[in-house]
Amino acid sequence: MRKSERVKIISKELKKLYPAPPIPLDHTNAFTLLVAVVLSAQSTDKKVNELTKTLFKDADNPEKMVKLGIMGIYKHIKQLGLSNQKSKNIFHLSKQIIEIHNNKVPNSFEELESLPGVGHKTASVVMSQVFNVPSFPVDTHIHRLSQRWGLTNGASVIQTEKDLKRSFPIEDWNTLHLQIIFYGREHCTARGCDGTKCNLCRTLYPKRKNKFICKKP
Repeated sequence: MRKSERVKIISKELKKLYPAPPIPLDHTNAFTLLVAVVLSAQSTDKKVNELTKTLFKDADNPEKMVKLGIMGIYKHIKQLGLSNQKSKNIFHLSKQIIEIHNNKVPNSFEELESLPGVGHKTASVVMSQVFNVPSFPVDTHIHRLSQRWGLTNGASVIQTEKDLKRSFPIEDWNTLHLQIIFYGREHCTARGCDGTKCNLCRTLYPKRKNKFICKKP
């Protein structure tokens, strides 16, 4: 089966399963989404949502977050991995948004990626979900499934992003990255599917018998 055929099958199945996928991280505005995505690094969305319920009650904008201080932020998120560094990053990015960006989350990749703790994936999530700029954030689920489905060689997250952008129409990117994440969590999981078990893997590679080994990001 050619790659173009696989792309059509994937798009059709994901649109059927997830016609309007929600953003997995709870948020109320651009700032709280930015913070939630920063906190989600090496942590589950479920745990982040659990802890940001109280954090965002106390601080749902940059000024309130700065008033909390690094230790105040830490008290809310100490159960997360890398909580010490994340507390510092959230404090300093909040301060930078106030001082440099007129208290508003910036709407360009360059400005977002200049904020403490904000890498390309985080910036891509904010650009796609807040500012509706076509982007393709690649997390571990997307990196894994893209390899299993023959869309990339998995050499790097950067390469996976480039290959996915070449494969799918630009108008689908912002929704598609969420659809793949949900499918990776519910059907083609890291342990539950080895490239031979879920519906899409079986459809795309009906003759695959051996476990498919994915490269880690």
